[in-house]
Amino acid sequence: MDIRRTVLWVVFSLSLLMLWDKWQQHNGKPPMLFPGTSEQVKPASSATVEKPNPESLPGATNATGAISVDAANMAAATKGETITLITDVFKADIDTQGGELKRLELLKHKDTVDKTKNVVLFDSSASRTYLAESGLIGGAFPNHKTVFIARPGTRTMDTSGSLQLVLDADQGGVKLTKTFTFKSGDYHIDLKHDVTNTGTAAVTPSVYLQLVRDGSKPEGESSFYSTFTGPAVYTEEQKFQKLTFEKIEKNTEEHASKADNGWIALIQHYFVSAIILPPQTQREIFTKKIATNLYAVGSIVSLGSLAPGATASLDSLLYSGPQESAVLEQTAPGLDLVKDYGWLTIIAKPIFWLMTQIHKILGNWGWTIIVLTMLIKLAFFPLSAASYRSMAKMKMVTPKMTEIRERFKSDPQKMNQAMMALYKTEKINPLGGCLPIVVQIPVFISLYWVLLASVEMRNAPWLGWIHDLASPDPYYILPVLMAVSMFVQTKLNPKPPDPMQAKVMMFMPIIFSVMFFFFPSGLVLYWVVNNVLSIAQQWVITKKAEQKFKPA
Repeated sequence: MDIRRTVLWVVFSLSLLMLWDKWQQHNGKPPMLFPGTSEQVKPASSATVEKPNPESLPGATNATGAISVDAANMAAATKGETITLITDVFKADIDTQGGELKRLELLKHKDTVDKTKNVVLFDSSASRTYLAESGLIGGAFPNHKTVFIARPGTRTMDTSGSLQLVLDADQGGVKLTKTFTFKSGDYHIDLKHDVTNTGTAAVTPSVYLQLVRDGSKPEGESSFYSTFTGPAVYTEEQKFQKLTFEKIEKNTEEHASKADNGWIALIQHYFVSAIILPPQTQREIFTKKIATNLYAVGSIVSLGSLAPGATASLDSLLYSGPQESAVLEQTAPGLDLVKDYGWLTIIAKPIFWLMTQIHKILGNWGWTIIVLTMLIKLAFFPLSAASYRSMAKMKMVTPKMTEIRERFKSDPQKMNQAMMALYKTEKINPLGGCLPIVVQIPVFISLYWVLLASVEMRNAPWLGWIHDLASPDPYYILPVLMAVSMFVQTKLNPKPPDPMQAKVMMFMPIIFSVMFFFFPSGLVLYWVVNNVLSIAQQWVITKKAEQKFKPA
């Protein structure tokens, strides 16, 4: 066995595998390394569960492909008005037709494509659809197509720190009052439904709340790495379940359909919208296709039988904002899982916690990445040192290995026997340089996902020309430095005796540098610092090894 071949090809193969995995995800195919990023978790029970009938919701696609609208909605021909509410973190547009939240601008987060604009999460335009809708089913009751009447009130948050919009609609003998409450500095929106039976007979209405979105990726998504965009469902019994628009399209999705806890959400890179109901509230969970490239995920809550004059209420919470771990953890159990690190979450979470502690001291995410990289290198110093010592010894016996290859090039079996005899004579462990690298790979992959998923890096400057650690280096300085550092590393490593391997290793810095031209600068900064520290460590250890070990 040739340790040089093993070490070089393990690193190179894993790198290519990760790149291929990302390319597969970008082209809509299931990933190999991180299946959680695009495939949902199947229910724990194999028993068939009854799913709510999407046909009962206004706007559902029927079997013929047409949009089914009840007669009461067709009678409601009056067009609604758009009411704009402004807080210190939101600019929200709510349509009185249905009380639909149809536009939500995040005032403290800049757009990925155009930095002069803010992120628009909810939208109802020709190019994008992302909405929050709610209403009643169980009769010809007010729903997200009914025109509501807005009560008078302020539309811009004042010093009270609270802003409220109240909408009323009376239809089919039932009055529905929707109350939106916004709070200062808060990405949570309280949404209350008060239902009153204004008729002469008992009714059994149910409240539905749904998030509607087109199946397109957010604008500005990189072609060189893929992040999840789609619905998610969480219950205490079946935990976190990611769903894909493709499976909703084919009606092959599987997820929890009944629960008295949890939440439903729509996820995209850095941001999430989630509807959370009070604990112990029995609900049915559904996903459905509404129209071409338009999908919904939601919950249905029965209010039971309401006698004439009786009122029932349902409180709910809509979180719509950045995936900040501390905020998500406080909002609802399991909501922090939308910031997904894949199967390496158990390693990634402590790494992110350590980053936050460092940031509290330094106050800059760029320097935080550098210090974190140094700490990780320090933690793995013994393993790295063992690997570099093994490589140094291999480098010293390279002439003998080359001689053996030339002597037995026509007899591979004798060549391997001679190699093993050489390893024994020189006391070289063929896996000595490989195993330390393999042990560190999960940590490096975890850190990759932490840096890629952390919204804290968006618009976070480091120094000089780096104004956003979540965006590519505008002048490509870091990718060039990375290519140079990788080239130096290849020179320090034992030269592969196989000419083809040698050429591949020489081209690796070029391949990686081209790829990293399009990666977030925070990720490239980590790799540059890591490579520089590795070069320094390897150079020192190699020099010491050359003095200590002499070929027998």
